[in-house]
Amino acid sequence: MRIVVTGATGFIGTTLRLRLAESGHSDVASLGRDTPRELWSDALAGADVVVHLAGVNRPTDVAEYAHGNAELTERVCAALSDAGRRATIILSSSIQAERDHAYGASKRAAESAVERYAATTGARGCVLRLPNVFGKWARPNYNSAVATFCHNIARGIPIIVHDPASPVSLIHVDDVVDGMLSLFPPSAISGRISLGPVHQSTVGEVVALITSFAESRVTLMMPRVGTGLVRALYSAYVSYLPPAAFAYDLVRHEDPRGVFSELLRTTDSGQISYFSAHPGITRGGHYHHAKTEKFLVVHGRARFCFRHVVTGEQHSIDVDGAGPRVVETVPGWAHDITNIGDTEMIVLLWANEVFDPSRPDTVAARVSS
Repeated sequence: MRIVVTGATGFIGTTLRLRLAESGHSDVASLGRDTPRELWSDALAGADVVVHLAGVNRPTDVAEYAHGNAELTERVCAALSDAGRRATIILSSSIQAERDHAYGASKRAAESAVERYAATTGARGCVLRLPNVFGKWARPNYNSAVATFCHNIARGIPIIVHDPASPVSLIHVDDVVDGMLSLFPPSAISGRISLGPVHQSTVGEVVALITSFAESRVTLMMPRVGTGLVRALYSAYVSYLPPAAFAYDLVRHEDPRGVFSELLRTTDSGQISYFSAHPGITRGGHYHHAKTEKFLVVHGRARFCFRHVVTGEQHSIDVDGAGPRVVETVPGWAHDITNIGDTEMIVLLWANEVFDPSRPDTVAARVSS
């Protein structure tokens, strides 16, 4: 299958080309504004699928909209018609096509060109009216406000928000590319197609989320970045970090027993930290009423000791960092951990709640009799 991508070096095109290569598509022609006209004709003449991403959205002269969107799409469709291959064309349009301005009119005209091509040739024409697309590799201060926000906030550069309540519809670039790939043969879908998921938010909410990502390196409080818009925005934000900011330091607490440091806190799933202990050192010596913890010794040898605070029942567990084994503390059982090896012990710790100094739920108690 011969695939032609126009606007191949742009924001969406870059991700699409990478995904095509990952999927094993080797016959891909990449066309851009610097590609000679004759190479466009040659590539389109042999195309089976054309993903038409090339267009204009930030011209110096509004007259460029008609040339870069409508007329270019008409030339692409004419080249396909002349080749007689009935190639599938997938057009990247915009929800702005519904608006009564020069950009919207040029996008509507491009859509009409694809629809005429499909009607006259019997080929598949897929028109994608995309909302605001965001994600890695978008150009800040150009075609994505999210890219601008991420780029500036990651560098401590001020941003300007004129109307925080302004609504915004967003779709992540990888979801766009997923949708495009799903339209490749043998798919028979054609016409105007909506891709998703589309996330509805406001400019203020988006800025607040991106700001919280930057602040999390200090507060350690991590928003719920595993699903939906927050996941996609966090992925985008991190992609705009300069290499010098790929790493950051944590606060290190050290005393004669060893070191303790928090890694991150979450809004509803507790916190993660780590600590060390020198040989012979015991840490802990307390119980909890409701809090629970999971310990993973990643280096050294440890002995966990437990005592039921009511019955006095005792229990101990020896753990070696050479084999991953989780030890969980149980409410109502006092517990401590002792380094029984001859090297430093290092332990990862997850607690099911973020530590609250006003309500620590940690009561000092003897463990061993």
